[in-house]
Amino acid sequence: MNPTSTRRIVAAGTIGNLLEWYDFAVYGYFAATIGRVFFPAENPVAQVLAAFGIFALGYLMRPLGGIVVGHIGDRLGRRAALTFSIAAMALPTFLVGLLPGYETLGIAAPILLTLLRMIQGLSVGGEATTAMIFLVEQAPPGRRGLVGSFCSLAATGGFLLGSGIGAAFAALLPPEALAAWGWRVPFLLGLVLGVAGWWIRKVLVEEAPPKSGHGSPLIETLRHHGRAVMRVAGITVFNAVGFYLMFLYVVTWLQTVDGIAPARALEINTVSMVFLLPVMLLSGWLSDRLGRRPLMFAAMVLGFVGALPLLWLMHHPDPRLILLGQLALVVPAGMGLGIIPSLLTEAVAGRVRCTAISLGYNIAFGVIGGLTPLTAAWLIARTEMDLSPAWLFMGAAAISIATLLTFRETSRDATLPP
Repeated sequence: MNPTSTRRIVAAGTIGNLLEWYDFAVYGYFAATIGRVFFPAENPVAQVLAAFGIFALGYLMRPLGGIVVGHIGDRLGRRAALTFSIAAMALPTFLVGLLPGYETLGIAAPILLTLLRMIQGLSVGGEATTAMIFLVEQAPPGRRGLVGSFCSLAATGGFLLGSGIGAAFAALLPPEALAAWGWRVPFLLGLVLGVAGWWIRKVLVEEAPPKSGHGSPLIETLRHHGRAVMRVAGITVFNAVGFYLMFLYVVTWLQTVDGIAPARALEINTVSMVFLLPVMLLSGWLSDRLGRRPLMFAAMVLGFVGALPLLWLMHHPDPRLILLGQLALVVPAGMGLGIIPSLLTEAVAGRVRCTAISLGYNIAFGVIGGLTPLTAAWLIARTEMDLSPAWLFMGAAAISIATLLTFRETSRDATLPP
């Protein structure tokens, strides 16, 4: 691949993840405002819960989205699947910015918001996995780990972009203007990313037609590749629990357990996510040279051994110790996220690759990962031990280590499984 082709492939494979996590961050940043706009005004707490409930409902659509987009990817080609998924993400994001509130539409407002978030959930379920498969399949031998790591890089970059734009609008606009119309602008801007991504995927990227197949990829996956689905889920649990625990729930944990101010907790988390970017790229690059399995094993062992002492280090009022603990946890988490695209793509047969990986990945991220913050909060309340969330990371590492033993080393393979 020449440099121009490489840039096109990377741009096509990453821009959907960028948009997906941009929307994730923007929605989370303005959840309270969205609750006030789209739900009755009797109870402010209920408004916020309703807004996040709709957000969670979108996440529950991920497994179905993985099946739909995976089917398109396996039968019609990766580019067709990615073009569909970015349209299904960009248009609802834009329409959320235009949708009138409860005062104008009444009960239709939250219903329409729910439908838009469900469509986005369908997109999210297939976008992340199909994009990583597309990147790794298009990369030349010896660079699949590095090229695949850009998919994880884009997800973190999109989250940082959405948070940054949300914070900028909150800082620049008066509270009244932000509540009236300012919160809508970041959603409207999502259309720019969506149109750019659709054009890149539809026009600039060429792809060989997929091999003709018979029957449904889903049926073939369930009949003949169920073990592959479970292996994908088992190896991905480490990344899912680690990410949701260390970069999402930790903001709440720092406030409730350590008494850290919300702004400071977000600041520490943002710095850690910035540090996550080079760790993912470096781990993808190293996996091409040292192998996927040894680096993945090292990441999981570091996560298992370091979870409790590093969370203990973060359980201090000194922000420097908190930042040091979270930066240390970035290393195993970032290594896992950087290696997983190439590891999964190289392990699953090509004719059902999108469907099988989407199912396993969304079991781990959409179900187990999505429940991690709730489980962590329940553990603290039940055990009255502030460090009990570390057990979740350790348990996830143990499951993924056991699953990794069923994988063979594939970084030296010249071709992917047919």
